[in-house]
Amino acid sequence: MKSCDLMLIGPLSLDENIDYTGNVVQETGGAVFFGAHAAVSSGADTFAAVKMAEKDRELLAAFGLDDAHTVLLASEQTTRMTNTYTTKTRERRRSVCSAQSDPVTAEELPQIPCRLCHLAGLLYGDLPEELIPCLKKRGKVSADMQGYLRHNEGGEMVLRDWAHKKDYLGYIDVLKADAAEAEVLTGTADRSRAARMLHDWGAGEVLISYNEAMLVYDGSREYTCPVKARNLSGRTGRGDTVFGAYLARRVKGEAPAEALLFATGAVSMKMEAPGPLHASEAEIRAYIKEQYGE
Repeated sequence: MKSCDLMLIGPLSLDENIDYTGNVVQETGGAVFFGAHAAVSSGADTFAAVKMAEKDRELLAAFGLDDAHTVLLASEQTTRMTNTYTTKTRERRRSVCSAQSDPVTAEELPQIPCRLCHLAGLLYGDLPEELIPCLKKRGKVSADMQGYLRHNEGGEMVLRDWAHKKDYLGYIDVLKADAAEAEVLTGTADRSRAARMLHDWGAGEVLISYNEAMLVYDGSREYTCPVKARNLSGRTGRGDTVFGAYLARRVKGEAPAEALLFATGAVSMKMEAPGPLHASEAEIRAYIKEQYGE
């Protein structure tokens, strides 16, 4: 493979998801997994650099990408998570990590030209901070803030502010945080204000995900788009999916407003069924026409 639009970098996760009724489902997960599926469905030439144990290599097939578009970054173990959702809306969950993969190093990443490298971490330590300026030398960089805020403390997931955020935000062209992460980073529950603060501290575009709507601030204008999922059976992977789709449309040249509409439509569609997004770009656009009248 000579080049790609988008390279996603991060750990695969073996997830046990328990809904509010106690129903248990074993699934493949992780930001790199959901994000890659969304990016492919959104029309981007996508490469996945996946941190996981060699013994779990067969799980790479779940990405639906050929060997030229994936690489296994060897780890002693594969990340394992248990997510217990306590409400029907799946807005509240308790996450426990029983195993965390080794950190990704710059030396193990393939030297494949790409328009944007996305740091799709799950937990603090997955993607060391020094990777950010290193990848910036290759081109544009995006990052999911969960990989810098979610700390594994004896298995329990604890959100903590990113101590060195102001040293690294200036390297990030597109940043994603959910509403809780944005509040931890900025100290405000006002999503519009939080997006502007993160931009003022150096981030380029900022996407903040929320259960009712998605928000993007590009430094001059704010855009919002409502989530219109008709059910929430596929809630897991919401933020990863919307960001993967948004990045794909942006690297393909769409403006922020159009990319946000497409991405929010894509994630609304994905949330109606468990697992990653399985759809063509045409099917997503048809869903948007039906649900958004666009």
